[in-house]
Amino acid sequence: MNDFKEKINILAIETSCDETSVAVVKNGKEVLSNIVSSQIETHKQFGGVVPEIASRQHIEVVIQIVEEALEEAKTSLSDIDALCVTQGPGLIGSLLVGVNVAKALSYALDKPLIAAHHIAGHIYASNIDNDIVYPSLALVVSGGHTELVYLKDELNFEIIGSTHDDAVGEAYDKVARQLNLEYPGGPKVDKLAKLGEDKYKFPRAMIDSNDYNFSFSGMKSAVINFVHNANQRGEEIVPEDLACSFQMAVVEVLITKTKKAIINLGVKQLILAGGVAGNSELRKQVLELEQELGIEVLIPKMSYCSDNAAMMGAVGYYYYKNNIFSNPLTLNAKSTLDLEEINK
Repeated sequence: MNDFKEKINILAIETSCDETSVAVVKNGKEVLSNIVSSQIETHKQFGGVVPEIASRQHIEVVIQIVEEALEEAKTSLSDIDALCVTQGPGLIGSLLVGVNVAKALSYALDKPLIAAHHIAGHIYASNIDNDIVYPSLALVVSGGHTELVYLKDELNFEIIGSTHDDAVGEAYDKVARQLNLEYPGGPKVDKLAKLGEDKYKFPRAMIDSNDYNFSFSGMKSAVINFVHNANQRGEEIVPEDLACSFQMAVVEVLITKTKKAIINLGVKQLILAGGVAGNSELRKQVLELEQELGIEVLIPKMSYCSDNAAMMGAVGYYYYKNNIFSNPLTLNAKSTLDLEEINK
């Protein structure tokens, strides 16, 4: 265990996909700055993230974002106690930009380097304004991940359920294309769904299975086939109702599996994590579980749901506390990374 000072300032860098973000976080709780440079406008014209373009844009802005984060935090590199960077999972080209900047700063400043797991960051985003109590259960929902994660203790993760195919955010984006909605499609489907009714009944895959796993490929395909068949027959589809029906099907599966895990595991808290944690219907039904099951629910504020460096600074504090550091000369980015291996 480290000989702790009264305050630990961590400079965190997140470049796993298409946001370049740098934050300064004190003691894993106090966010002194959290600068996010989004590439949405660039990738919108392609209907999704183009990896090579994403990594190039990270290179163009990352140093400027580091400077902005330090300026907003009213601090300097000499006041930083450690560097924390997203090692993975994510787009390898994007990850490498952040990793190399963090390695260079760590080596030049002779400061400890923390290579953090992106999903651990999403989970610990809830710890910024709240306190995680163990054991907890995290429902992780994003463009690349749909997982139920059991938190036995600090940085001790067990994935008890995951998707067999599409992640929920990926399914949202593909359905959004059927509705001719611009990238990113998830928030636009959510907005449209609020105006519609659940008139089209789509399948709830694996909802009755005994495990905690998910499958959204069939649900996505059912929507695509429904739209295709209606177009072939010249039938009108109400976009608001289609969006609502898809969303209600997705959320019902997520909530059913999560509820089952809460009851079976006897956890004290439910944590909603990941970009899709911003979905209004999912947030609503998760909070209803709080009342129904008498369990505390932690949901990050909207600015901490999407990819950001504050969440990496938050989890990085616990890496620091547990002496989990990396060598700045040998660290490499990993597009796939095992969440369950962090504290072993």
